[in-house]
Amino acid sequence: MTDLELDEIMTLKWPRVIRRAMVDGDEWERGFAKSIARKSKRASWHPSPKEAAIMRRMVRDLIHAPHEELELIER
Repeated sequence: MTDLELDEIMTLKWPRVIRRAMVDGDEWERGFAKSIARKSKRASWHPSPKEAAIMRRMVRDLIHAPHEELELIER
């Protein structure tokens, strides 16, 4: 995973991954998402190949997940 890809995931996508894991994920996914968020605070941290693959899968699942239809307050 390149530094640019890691920055993009952690800045733009990972907060949404964490929120989705907290709502729809199992205990392992919640723990993994929080663990990656903690580790990413260290400037020298880079994900292992296995962590990177799981992160990419979680981001891909988030992008392809069905979006709930928003209900408007006024019609």
